[in-house]
Amino acid sequence: MKIIELVAVVFGILSVWFASRESIRVFPTGIINVLLFIYIFFIARLYANAGINVLYLITNIYGWYNWSRKIDDKNVLEISRTTARQNTYIILFAAVFYISVLLLLRWYNRSDPAYVNSYVPWMDAMNTSLFLCATILMTKKKLENWIFWILGNVISIPITISQGLYMTSLQYLVFLFLAISGYIGWKKKLQSIKVSE
Repeated sequence: MKIIELVAVVFGILSVWFASRESIRVFPTGIINVLLFIYIFFIARLYANAGINVLYLITNIYGWYNWSRKIDDKNVLEISRTTARQNTYIILFAAVFYISVLLLLRWYNRSDPAYVNSYVPWMDAMNTSLFLCATILMTKKKLENWIFWILGNVISIPITISQGLYMTSLQYLVFLFLAISGYIGWKKKLQSIKVSE
């Protein structure tokens, strides 16, 4: 398990590093990372995180397609910001998804009072919701994806430590710094695009 976790962590760090550089290699490395974490999180009883990784697999495939589209040798997608309406939708989506996942986790584990009465389902549902929003926004090259990654990483560090996944918590710490770097880098790129227009 430790070797699988280490390989997953390496591919996860590579994936986020490529994302922060706006490199399409974010997606193949992300796919390997996600497949390994589906297994790891299921074994660690972080069921929402295991389930969300199935959705990450789908969004990685879609993002790879979306980022690779070109018209006249120019990328179709450029870094952009979300609109006020999009912000409202993504926050509503995050809240509804969070409540749905929390209720599902509590129902699924209803015969395990230690789990149901712990903070784990609450935190598992929260970071799952944040990370799903982040990955959806990433497929569209929205700057705000980094804000959701930052928040999710802050939550994921203590929850993975509590489950004994120390390499994974280290990965989330590295992700946190890469997400901050990605936000700064993408913001600068977006500002330079606006200046050149």
